Amino acid sequence: MTRAVLSLGANLGDRAAALRAALTALKDDGVLVARSTLYETPPWGPVEQPPYLNAIAVVRGDRDARGWLARAHELEQAAGRTREVRWGARTLDVDVVAVTGDDGAPVLSDDPELTLPHPRAHERAFVLVPWDVVEPTAVLPGRGRVSELVAALDPADVAAVQRWDHLH
Repeated sequence: MTRAVLSLGANLGDRAAALRAALTALKDDGVLVARSTLYETPPWGPVEQPPYLNAIAVVRGDRDARGWLARAHELEQAAGRTREVRWGARTLDVDVVAVTGDDGAPVLSDDPELTLPHPRAHERAFVLVPWDVVEPTAVLPGRGRVSELVAALDPADVAAVQRWDHLH
């Protein structure tokens, strides 16, 4: 058994439907422990594109870290994701942010296909803000408490992560 934090984002097509479908699939898998509401965020990276909707999912199940990555890719594929432009627009992006074992020990990996914890998660308000709301005591392995990481970000970046209340 492992526990993973997944970051989900979409900025093409029906963004909310893509995120809802992925979160529902995780719930149907019986692995969803907690999830954030949706947040609208500006795009990240060098490519001009529309704003994202983002969410965090905390999952627990009989998968190892590579198994969570495989599930992330399955969710992306189900949403019609293609990988053409790095950091480009997408129908769904699911990143494995962190994985811990049953003993609470973080799973660490420097494999280019699955670096754990995610190498840029500590810089990304769209990951940290929803995660902090879902798990106020969360720790990003090797970086510290998520709440402290949020506090260390540029306040403008944090303010740009807007709760998206159009879901209900």
